Formats: sequence, C-alpha cells, structure tokens
Amino acid sequence: MSDVIEIRGLRVYAIVGALPEERTRTQPLEFDLDLERSLRAAAEGDDLGATTNYAVVVDTVAALARAGHFILLETLAHRTAERILDLDSEVSAVTVGVRKLHPPLEEDVSTVGVRCRRERT
Repeated sequence: MSDVIEIRGLRVYAIVGALPEERTRTQPLEFDLDLERSLRAAAEGDDLGATTNYAVVVDTVAALARAGHFILLETLAHRTAERILDLDSEVSAVTVGVRKLHPPLEEDVSTVGVRCRRERT
C-alpha cells in the first residue's frame, strides 16, 4: 500500500452544472484529494524535492476548475484525476472528491458530489 498525501477542503468558484442558471454564474465547489505515492524518500531526507508539492497540486486543480465550463461534476472529477496523474509520475493513484456546496435544488440539500479514483496504467 502506498502512502497518501491528503488535501482537504480546497474551495474554488467555477461554472459547473446542467441547469440554465448554473451555466452563467460561478458557484462554490469543494475538493478533497488523496494522492497515493511513496513518501519514504521525502520523509527520510526531509526533502521537498522528493515528494509532491501540495501548492502545485492546489494551483493546478483550481486552474482546471476555473477554466472549464463543465456540465457534470463527474467530468470535472475525472479530468482533475487525470491532470494530477499527468503532473507527477510518482503518484500511482488519485482519488478526487468534488462537491457543490449550495446546489440549486428545491429540497434542502447541503451538498451534492462525486468521488472517483484513477490509477496509473
């Protein structure tokens, strides 16, 4: 089993959704990310260069979400996972959770979201 880098509660405003009102305005999204990779070399050497830089991951995910106009959270989660795998060859798998914090539904729902896991092939 790999070690895991966790990034929790990354909030980004982006256009995502199928409803007409969602296609014209940004809404708050929240990401949770689990990056599976060995942390041994970084831990033993206390070396940032031997691990995945969290700031780079955060900036990459935020830029992807802001740049796209996604209809489905599923698409955004999938593309986010692919981008992270492309970003760092040492990441063997990634799990991406993304939630709409205030979904425009008639019923009182605090969040709706998806979670996907992608492995390096």
